Amino acid sequence: MHPLYLEDLIAVCDGLGDVEGLRGKRVLITGITGMIGSCMADALTVLNERRGLGLTIFGVSRNPDRSRERFPGVRLIAADLSDPKGDLPAADIVVHAASNAHPAAFSADPVGTMLGNLLGTRALLEQLRMAGGGRLLFVSTGEIYGENPAVTDGFSETDFGRIDPINPRSCYPESKRAAETLCASYVRQYGVDAVVARLCYIYGPTLSDANTRADAQFLRNALNGEDIVMKSFGTQVRSYAYVTDAIAGLLTILLRGTRGEAYNVSSRLSTASIREYAETLAKLAGVKVRFDLPSEQERQGYSTVTRAVQKGDKLEALGWQPRVALEEGLRRTLSIKREGLR
Repeated sequence: MHPLYLEDLIAVCDGLGDVEGLRGKRVLITGITGMIGSCMADALTVLNERRGLGLTIFGVSRNPDRSRERFPGVRLIAADLSDPKGDLPAADIVVHAASNAHPAAFSADPVGTMLGNLLGTRALLEQLRMAGGGRLLFVSTGEIYGENPAVTDGFSETDFGRIDPINPRSCYPESKRAAETLCASYVRQYGVDAVVARLCYIYGPTLSDANTRADAQFLRNALNGEDIVMKSFGTQVRSYAYVTDAIAGLLTILLRGTRGEAYNVSSRLSTASIREYAETLAKLAGVKVRFDLPSEQERQGYSTVTRAVQKGDKLEALGWQPRVALEEGLRRTLSIKREGLR
């Protein structure tokens, strides 16, 4: 494992404090090949080794044979969460991180994006309901807040804004919203233990090469020594968080979050406009930023929200603190991606 990445994972593990609630548990991670799922698997593997917790880690993948070398400490399961057919292993803890999560997928497959979020979440909640125990950590998104110009200092967990339900691009935030409500309904009606994490824009070395988000494209440009191409003026302001900071937040929610509650995972060290993000990355990579008009297909996948800033106070009250500021996180990302994660 790359020494910088291992250093980040160790920092996650050492910063968690008491983790006895995980001892001997069977943990199921969906979306294990994605940015969040893969880093969660790595962090739990390192945590298991350092704390001797006796964890059994399962990972859901549609093509597990391609991932066995990447996840040597994980038992990989072939399953489609939209139609699991009872082939998921029993688990004490479920981290549900599977979802289409980038613009090309939203544009090309809005139906699959919605159904994957809704049916997959229902299948996992049903599994825990039938088992009579266990905890689900649903990985949601700050996109559920939509647009609300009246919120000027960042969204707290009780704020909400406008999302256009007739726009197919809303397939992602609307289905995440509905899946959150499904979690809350299972908590109320069946007593299932579920908590929700609303991620801000996460970046870092586990970012997939297939991801079509703007920041992922910027990173590919930078790694190739090419000028960063912006498809807008980049005035949208966002909360960002380095991926291992996000994983530390998710584990904190898993260990100490209140059943039925939602928590923002958002770093106060990393609020920036898209242009500021691109310029910081360009400076580190020694390239320039230039502008180009997007295609119609690209435009259909873009978020129209102008200010996507989230407050992390509620999560910080559980003991979590962001560790990596934006420039340092981008520097680490470039180094690790250039030299390989493993």
